Amino acid sequence: MSRAFAWVMGAVLALYIGLAGSWAVQLMGSGEPLGIGLGIALVVLAGIGAWALVTELVFGVQLDRLVRRLDAAGGMPTPLPKAPSGRADKDAADEAFPVAKADVEAHPESWESWLRLSMAYDAARDRRRARKAAREAIRLSRA
Repeated sequence: MSRAFAWVMGAVLALYIGLAGSWAVQLMGSGEPLGIGLGIALVVLAGIGAWALVTELVFGVQLDRLVRRLDAAGGMPTPLPKAPSGRADKDAADEAFPVAKADVEAHPESWESWLRLSMAYDAARDRRRARKAAREAIRLSRA
């Protein structure tokens, strides 16, 4: 996903959260018990949405910085062949994964290795592990 698209979606979500907060204030100001309850629920949900938005945007910015650093250092993995869908070919991703995993096992304190492992997980369509490895890369880059 492009950075511009992520920021546009973030702005739209922020607008929605703001509108939900406005509706919450109106509902709580109604004086009706049901309106007050719904208003409180909207405040809680808007707060959760704001937290999630900020968390994801910070994660994306930090990850983008690391990818740029890795690219500038010439440490990016070799691009994998693409399937007709535009995603990395599954067989090629499965073949490249053990190399990235071995790199992390050999250099567990290297944010570069963890970032390449994150990219390998992402190419293999394992987003949960890709995000976990990316978080580890971000943590190690701060040390």
